[in-house]
Amino acid sequence: QVQLVESGGGLVQAGGSLRLSCAASGRTFSSYAMAWFRQAPGKERAFVAAISWGGGRTYYADAVKGRFTISRDNAKNTVYLQMNSLKPEDTAVYYCAAGRTTSFYKSDYDYWGQGTQVTVSS
Repeated sequence: QVQLVESGGGLVQAGGSLRLSCAASGRTFSSYAMAWFRQAPGKERAFVAAISWGGGRTYYADAVKGRFTISRDNAKNTVYLQMNSLKPEDTAVYYCAAGRTTSFYKSDYDYWGQGTQVTVSS
């Protein structure tokens, strides 16, 4: 069992930066792949970024590639999403997720956080 709690969301101006954190509880956190998804009002929950359990492989959605960076600190049981050059279209609720494999499919993730709101003003 893994519990995930996101933090770091808020209001930021376009072009600004924000770092989201996801704190995990569980005995085998380091064995899980981690990912971030986001959901804007009226839209489906969409893949943002993923990282393998050891941190050696990362994947990004085209919309955020070059601007966002996913990382993890297994010693702290925490995954991060560094968001730079934010755009209004990045506005969404951001969710972290944990799964047994690294992928961009929602179905591959077994545990989800409650989400944190990110709003980017123009």
